[in-house]
Amino acid sequence: QVQLVESGGGSVQSGGSLRLSCAASGYTWSRYSLGWFRQAPGKEREGVAAIDTNGHTNYAASVEGRFTISLDNAKNTLYLQMNSLKPESTAMYYCAADTSVPWSSWLLLRSSRYYYWGQGTHVTVSS
Repeated sequence: QVQLVESGGGSVQSGGSLRLSCAASGYTWSRYSLGWFRQAPGKEREGVAAIDTNGHTNYAASVEGRFTISLDNAKNTLYLQMNSLKPESTAMYYCAADTSVPWSSWLLLRSSRYYYWGQGTHVTVSS
C-alpha cells in the first residue's frame, strides 16, 4: 500500500524559509510523477511544483525562483525548499504521486492526474 507522509510545515515570518518533506513507502516505480500542491481556506487546490522520472520539473508562476523541488531516491523522499515565503503562501501543502508521466511537463501541475495523496502539512506565513 502506497503511503505518503508530509512533514516540515510550521509557522514562519514573511521572508523566511521552510523545507517540506514527503516520505514515500509501499512502492517501487520505474516511472512516476511527484508533486506538491496546496490549498488555502476558501480556495481551490493548486499545483506548486512537480517532478517526473525524467527529471522534468514544473513550478507555479507564483513560486518560480523561490521554491525548489527535489527527490532523494535513496531515501524515497520528496522535498520542497521554500524560500522568501510570503503570507499568500499560507496553506495546507500536500504531496502527491502517480505512476504516469505526462507527455508535457506543464501537465505535472494538474492535480487530477495524481492518484496517491498524503494527509498534508500546514504552512503559515505571517507578515
